[in-house]
Amino acid sequence: MKTAISLPDVLYKRAEETASYMGVPRSKLFAMALEEFVVRHNGKMITEKINEVYDKIDQKEFEPYLNATLEAQRDLTKNDTW
Repeated sequence: MKTAISLPDVLYKRAEETASYMGVPRSKLFAMALEEFVVRHNGKMITEKINEVYDKIDQKEFEPYLNATLEAQRDLTKNDTW
């Protein structure tokens, strides 16, 4: 799909240089950059939603399990040298 965007001159020049350095067309560079940006922010949105769920959970309910896991890890690593 074709689209038109406005960019500051300096950013456009840097994009031109980067595309040339990478050996890809400018439009491909823009598509790659946008895809990376969207993926990164989608991951943040997912993390925020997971955090919202965990914020609603009473953490005290899980303390015995967390403590047992911590003790098991300590036992498993007590002879490890760091």
